[in-house]
Amino acid sequence: MPITLNGDTGIVTPMYNGSITANAVTPSVNMKNRIINGAMVIDQRNAGASVSNLAGALTYSVDRWPVNCSAANKFTMQQNAGSVTPPAGFANYLGLTSSSAYSSGSSDYFHLYQPIEGYNIADLNWGTANAKTVTASFWVRASVTGTYGGIIINSAATANYPFTYTVNSANTWEQKTLTIVGPTIGTWNSTNGTGLEFRFDLGNGSDYTTGTAGAWSASFGYPSGTVKFVATNGGTLYLTGVQIEVGSTATSFDYRPYTTELQLCQRYFVVIISGTAKYFAMGSQYNSTTLNGVIPFPVTMRANPTSASSSGTNYYVFYRNNTGDDFNSITIEGASPQQTGFFNNTEISGTGGQVGTVYAQNASAFIAFQAEL
Repeated sequence: MPITLNGDTGIVTPMYNGSITANAVTPSVNMKNRIINGAMVIDQRNAGASVSNLAGALTYSVDRWPVNCSAANKFTMQQNAGSVTPPAGFANYLGLTSSSAYSSGSSDYFHLYQPIEGYNIADLNWGTANAKTVTASFWVRASVTGTYGGIIINSAATANYPFTYTVNSANTWEQKTLTIVGPTIGTWNSTNGTGLEFRFDLGNGSDYTTGTAGAWSASFGYPSGTVKFVATNGGTLYLTGVQIEVGSTATSFDYRPYTTELQLCQRYFVVIISGTAKYFAMGSQYNSTTLNGVIPFPVTMRANPTSASSSGTNYYVFYRNNTGDDFNSITIEGASPQQTGFFNNTEISGTGGQVGTVYAQNASAFIAFQAEL
């Protein structure tokens, strides 16, 4: 694949010689699009399965797109829910389906969003006189027509930009664009914390819908009078091709190579093993009863991660010197952004000093690490 080098910026860009379809563009290695997984391709947690929203805790379907809700089980989320044809040039979308006709109380909150890391918006100079204009664009398909709402905010919610978009035809893919003049107000994180959040309103109550669309404000509030997704039993809301880019015009979607998109997602969440017969580490027998090991991460994570793992009878095996010790669980210790240590000191026996491999032997075995914003 030929490449070109921009002598001014030093950015190397691959030149794609294959055929492309509408809205599919040259695979990119830059960061034109500040949204990660905007085409809803990566789904590490659920592998396409449906999940219901939780209350008071983030719920993830596809990577980098959590929902935050005050009431549980008001809708389900699934990659390619409903199996409709995506817009031309896309293979996936995130689908939400309302589970009831829920009437939001004044203090209820329901939103889908993506937090963007500060490093990825540092060049926007938001909060200064040199703030850059950006354009957000996305494809939406909804069963209920009308005006929908959302908001862009900084991490402290001291700079807020409520916005609206209109669904004109039910059950039809429509592309929406929003041009946002960069804010001179607020403090915008430029390191590994939350830089900004791009949110879609799914049915927030009146306490949270006090904003005026199309203007920056120091006061938090979504636009009022918008469609409440959770209010229609069986209502659907599908999204894909979400992009935020510098400039006042929406350009073609920044479709990065699959491996690149996966690695961008793995900075925040990574599945190490899921299922049977999966080798995941080398281990050593520290003494007659203790297994120690190290799990390297495929990319440097955003921060020291927390872990999630499943346990059960003989879920894992430590195999060395033609001998295998079954054990039920691992204990994580000393996690850094690059790797983590683990041990088991209750189910191993033998001679200290031996080295071997560690793998999962149960279909329910699962080890993952999270450093989400």
